[in-house]
Amino acid sequence: MSFDNPKRKSGQRRERRPAKPLDPARMEELALAYVARFATSANKLRQYLLRKLRERGFAADAAESWLPDDAADADANAETGREHADRIVQRFVEKGYVDDDLYAKTRASNLLSRGYGARRIEATLRHDGIAEDLRQSHAPEEAAAREAALALAKKRRFGPYSRSALSADEEAPENERDFEVWQEQQKLREKQLAAMLRAGHDFGAAKSVIDAPSIAAAERWAAGDDDD
Repeated sequence: MSFDNPKRKSGQRRERRPAKPLDPARMEELALAYVARFATSANKLRQYLLRKLRERGFAADAAESWLPDDAADADANAETGREHADRIVQRFVEKGYVDDDLYAKTRASNLLSRGYGARRIEATLRHDGIAEDLRQSHAPEEAAAREAALALAKKRRFGPYSRSALSADEEAPENERDFEVWQEQQKLREKQLAAMLRAGHDFGAAKSVIDAPSIAAAERWAAGDDDD
């Protein structure tokens, strides 16, 4: 048995009350919850807080009680939500709650393990606001980049891992039937090369994996044993 709410008319939806503007204390609570839940960079945390400010606004009249002692004589009314976001991020970095170096190292390692190449890793770290010197220090070495390329080919069944053999021969056969097979193989090869490039691998690495005549040859290349 169900009972209707006499205060609500049939088909009437309860209106949502607009969220209260953020004050400094609530901003810090949101920041703490965010870093506890997600691995983040300083820039990502800042963007998260700014997004919340755009959604809810900022209660400037609550700022004075939050200001640190060395800023007690500052004009609280001049403080903005953006400035409070910057203060929170700075303090979190100083306390070690946010560590861009550790974040970059972990993020780069994770992307490598998933088969992504150096260009994709650099672009991701740049998007996350990681400084250039940290991006460079966590760029994958040649051996790691080769292993990542091989891992992606194996995962996506590219090159020697394909269900059907690919031809690396760029010259089209004269026989019409062989030409049709060759043409389909070339289309598939081009798609696989494009996928490797989108994943951040350079053309040379992508070509070495895709055109490897066998799995063993691809593994030798990844191990650096391809030089004759």
